Amino acid sequence: MALLSIATSIATLALKFGAYFLTDSVSLLSDALEALVNLAAGLIALTALTIAEQPADDRHTYGHDKAEYFSIGVEGSLILFAAVSIIYAGWNRFMHPAPLENLGWGISVGVLAAGMNYTTARLMLQVAAKHDSVTIEADAKHLLTDVWTSAGVLGGLLVIVFVPAWNILDPLIAVVVGLHIIATGVDLLRRSIDGLMDVALSPQEIDKAEELIRAGLPAGASFHALRTRKAGAARFIEFHLLLPGETSVRESHALCDRLEASIASNLAKASVTIHVEPQEAHEAPGRTP
Repeated sequence: MALLSIATSIATLALKFGAYFLTDSVSLLSDALEALVNLAAGLIALTALTIAEQPADDRHTYGHDKAEYFSIGVEGSLILFAAVSIIYAGWNRFMHPAPLENLGWGISVGVLAAGMNYTTARLMLQVAAKHDSVTIEADAKHLLTDVWTSAGVLGGLLVIVFVPAWNILDPLIAVVVGLHIIATGVDLLRRSIDGLMDVALSPQEIDKAEELIRAGLPAGASFHALRTRKAGAARFIEFHLLLPGETSVRESHALCDRLEASIASNLAKASVTIHVEPQEAHEAPGRTP
């Protein structure tokens, strides 16, 4: 998927810069600059996915899944840089107006590029959902943002085709495009920081984990101190299991195996760690089944 994103970005980059040179439209230039960021993001995503797929080793005993969060952090930073560049270009054209040319050809080329991005983004979102990849999802959403950006740019240029006096729309659209993609960049940076700071699983997944634990506990057992975190597609869940003191090591181990298997079968790529404690050592056991 990262290779498809890169190939699409190269093709749309050529088309969009071609449309800009045909028309001298600063809004099309803003669209082309975003395509340039798409290409850089695709290359970064490919590198991150290659690293994330490597198995755990002596130095990275929990695997390399967090490489994906570095990827979306860099992508978010690139988007913000592109947004500032776009706003600057739009403001400069607003202060120094220039006539537009060959708008019909420019719009046609822009529509072709937007169609390619949309098709690629939809395919990538399907793969991201299947493999729970934040990197592919981030790259796909960036492409979709590019599609809606292109739609706004092309719509504004179409208005100028019929009402040439409204040339002022060109730099205004560029500024709006820049402000819009700032929000995307900020969201990607937030997700990157959350991942690197070991953000917990979603409330829905935590509720599911608690439900599975309760369902697997025998009479007289309970649990507490449930903690979760997510690294890329990997999920880490740990909790303390409180059992009657007379429970044998063999019985405790078998119960832990069942709980781990139940959670792993319902939450993809879940790694479960259970700490067994005697029930009698806790006057108030905390969470109970």
